[in-house]
Formats: sequence, structure tokens, C-alpha cells
Amino acid sequence: MTQKEAFYVYILASKRYGTLYIGMTLNLLKRIWEHKSGEIEGFTKKYKVDQLVWYERHETAESAIKRERNMKEWKRQWKIELIEKSNPYWHDLYTNLAKRANG
Repeated sequence: MTQKEAFYVYILASKRYGTLYIGMTLNLLKRIWEHKSGEIEGFTKKYKVDQLVWYERHETAESAIKRERNMKEWKRQWKIELIEKSNPYWHDLYTNLAKRANG
């Protein structure tokens, strides 16, 4: 049985209340690892934005793209409130995701 494809919108931070980055991907673990390892040139590498502090699963690419574009227009405070609603201490969620994926 194959797992249904999912799309993810995510927020990375350089540190608590630091620089934020919003992205969208089909493979969350791989994409975050690419940010962490510096494989992706640009904003996140330049400003060392590599801590996964929030993510959301979407069933379709269209809904994920729409959400990502919408969130990029948000005020910074709204993004912080969204993060703190589910991750008040700004833990890097990547570690637990990787552990669950690897059994």
C-alpha cells in the first residue's frame, strides 16, 4: 500500500524570535535537511535559518501553495503567534520528525 502524497508548508527560524522563512515542499524531512546542510543557496543559507519551528500538512499542492503565499504576506507578529500556538518554546521539530521516520 502506498501512502497518499502530502504537501507541507513550513516555517524555519534562525533562533527564537529570529529571522523567519516560509517554504513549501513535497518531502519535508529531505527539504529541511537540505536547509540544515547548506545545500540550498540563498536566504536560508546566508542567514543560517535552519530550525523547523512549525509545519502544516496539505492534501494538494494547490492548497499548500495558496497557504504559503498567503502566509508570506502576514505580519511578523501573526507568524510568531502561529508558531507559539503549537511550539511555545520554539523547539526544532526536525529531530523528532527524523526519529519517527527512522523508526
